[in-house]
Amino acid sequence: MRQAIVFLFSNFTLTLFVVGLIAAFAALLRRPRPWSGPEIVEAVLSWFLFFSLGVSFFYNFVMHVFFSEVAAAFIGWQTSPFQKEVGFASLGFSLVGFLAFRGGSGLRLAAILGPACFLWGAAVGHAVQMVEAHNYAPGNAGVIFYTDILLPLFGFALLWMSTAWAMPAARAAHSS
Repeated sequence: MRQAIVFLFSNFTLTLFVVGLIAAFAALLRRPRPWSGPEIVEAVLSWFLFFSLGVSFFYNFVMHVFFSEVAAAFIGWQTSPFQKEVGFASLGFSLVGFLAFRGGSGLRLAAILGPACFLWGAAVGHAVQMVEAHNYAPGNAGVIFYTDILLPLFGFALLWMSTAWAMPAARAAHSS
């Protein structure tokens, strides 16, 4: 049991992504069926924003600001004052993610775009650390490396699908 808990918290980006999918499914179960494509995308996007951005970046804030030694060791780095800066940037991303949970498309784009820049930059940094420093610590080369790359792609895909389905509805509303 201890190993499972350590795995879930150590791989919080994957854990919270899965929790978001479960929450989206639970939200859909409360709606009448059949579910339309836009309903499914809205549920998954909303809960992705809440958990993969809001909760995940809040967790990152707490770890880097209040447990910086643990976070640094997990990544395979030395503790640095820079961690507090990463932590507070994470707090900002978290708050925008929570706001975007029920926000409009512009806010949702901002909620995904900022963290995407951060996460893709972090992925490049992790790759450099793997090549130059042979740092294969779990927090550098493990699940976090892959979610740094894939979560923004998933978020942008959801946002694109949400916007693509909204366009015909907006056109129909304007032509009436």
